[in-house]
Order: sequence, then C-alpha cells, then structure tokens
Amino acid sequence: MLKYFLLWFPMIVLAVINGTARDLWYKNYVGELAGRQISTITLLLLFAVYIWFVIKTYPPATSEQALTTGILWLVLTLIFEFGMGYMTGKTWAQMLEDYNLMQGRIWVLIPIWVGTAPYLFYKVLR
Repeated sequence: MLKYFLLWFPMIVLAVINGTARDLWYKNYVGELAGRQISTITLLLLFAVYIWFVIKTYPPATSEQALTTGILWLVLTLIFEFGMGYMTGKTWAQMLEDYNLMQGRIWVLIPIWVGTAPYLFYKVLR
C-alpha cells in the first residue's frame, strides 16, 4: 500500500494546476460558480487519465486491494482538503460550501471519483 500512498501525491499537483488554471484564466470569463463547475469536470478528467495510468502500470493484486487503494485515496484527499482549509482559516461552513449540490456545487464528485476509480479501472483492465 506504500506504493499507492506515494502515487496519491501527484494528484495534489494535478489539482493545484487545475485550480490555478481556473483562477488565472477562465473564472474571470464565466464567473465563480461556472468556473468551479468547469474546474471540477476538468479535474475529474485529469484524475481519470492519471488513475487509469496508475492502475494499468501498477495493477492491484486483487479487487480488495483496488478497493483499499480507493478508500486510502479518498481519506487522504479529504484530510488534505479540509486540513488546507483549516490551515487557511476557513470555517466548516465555508469548507462544506463546495459540497452543496442544491447550490450547483458539484465538488462532491471529486472524492467520490477518487474513492471509486481505482476499483472501477481495476475491473475494466482485468
């Protein structure tokens, strides 16, 4: 599992690049909400390519290991996201705002995808 733990870190780089592109480029043209929605979709696609590569290159030995990898990545992602939010002084309400589907926030798809993609790609690539 150490290998999959270490392979989670490049996802931070992808997320930072994706968020930077949103903030410096298209958010000014489409607005905050649409910018976040576009950013979520592009990050889902970036993660799909990366996770596909990881599972193809370093295939889990079993479906249980693929599930465990997804759970590990989900937990790490949430710890990172809420830890960074806490460190930057955000309140819980501010941090949970991106998870409010009723307000058009679709960020919840990111942790769902990170948690399920390793297993799904494992099954597809078998």
